[in-house]
Amino acid sequence: MITLLHAQTEVSSKTAIARNGDLWISPHELERATGWSMKPEGFCQGDVCVPVPSGNRSGYVDGERVNVAAFWRRLGHPIVHDAAGAVWALGTAAADRTASLQSLEAPDFALPDLAGVTRTLAEQRGKKVLLVTWASW
Repeated sequence: MITLLHAQTEVSSKTAIARNGDLWISPHELERATGWSMKPEGFCQGDVCVPVPSGNRSGYVDGERVNVAAFWRRLGHPIVHDAAGAVWALGTAAADRTASLQSLEAPDFALPDLAGVTRTLAEQRGKKVLLVTWASW
């Protein structure tokens, strides 16, 4: 038996197959676990559909099973499993929660110091910096 974990859902399957880092489950189990369903246009959730790559269809669909691991990686989401391949966890990519952040690095800028010498933030990389700002509005 293989257990698939996603968000607050746990789906157990006696027919799922784990091989070579992939997890093949029925389309019904995919929908129960994730809310994504298999349609002629691809993997769909509501009005959003992700097409199956035409050049690698067999890597995603094989008879009565779909490769949830390949699909999940295609979405850019993390997926992990135990060493035996009996428990699989489907995560949500951090980018989904922090779409507005392009990096954790502040953009570079230049300002004069108290002596009038222009300094850039890039010159301070690797050092502790205290940045004090003020606005009149």
